[in-house]
Amino acid sequence: MIATAQSAYASPGLSFSVHDCRHLCSNPAVNSKKGTWDKVFSNAALHWILRDPDTRMDVLRDVHAALKPGGSFVFEQGGAGNVAEVHTALIGALVAHGVPLTEAQEASPWFFPSEAWMRTALNDVGFEVEKLEIEYRPTRLTESDGQGSGGLEGWVWLMGAAFLERVSPEKRDVVVKWVVGVLESVEKRHEDGSWWIGYVRLRGVARKRE
Repeated sequence: MIATAQSAYASPGLSFSVHDCRHLCSNPAVNSKKGTWDKVFSNAALHWILRDPDTRMDVLRDVHAALKPGGSFVFEQGGAGNVAEVHTALIGALVAHGVPLTEAQEASPWFFPSEAWMRTALNDVGFEVEKLEIEYRPTRLTESDGQGSGGLEGWVWLMGAAFLERVSPEKRDVVVKWVVGVLESVEKRHEDGSWWIGYVRLRGVARKRE
């Protein structure tokens, strides 16, 4: 992705790099210009980045520190209730296949905050929230190829990988099929056989106070 970006969008004033965003300001490119950035933008990533409770607020503090006064933080991520059916089924599948409940819950790689949580957190680190909203957005999945790609099965293999790591490799295909089987009557539509997943998006615009 970085090589593609560098090739397609090369510019003297633009650079691309890989960095652990739990520690944004430890990136020399960010830290050397801390307090001067116009905007920080994130799409469909914060629910992974904020998963670690030990660094959750540090992420928001680093974003705030990177921005110049009046700079904006624009984001969209999974919000409270995002993919709730699949999330629940994945936990249930692990428990059904011998993983203790607490361990199954801790396997989740996501943090889906509510609008209220995010508003409080942004205010606490010094942002002025200009816009914050939750949208329920059912999304049609691609068609399954019957070999583990596409459809709900492919989604679980890709997005639910952290759950599957809690069982032995030989059990993973069984767990995925268990999840798909349990959710068929919930996620599959009778009129055309299409599969849908219940995305809930939390999006916002916050500005660093002048």
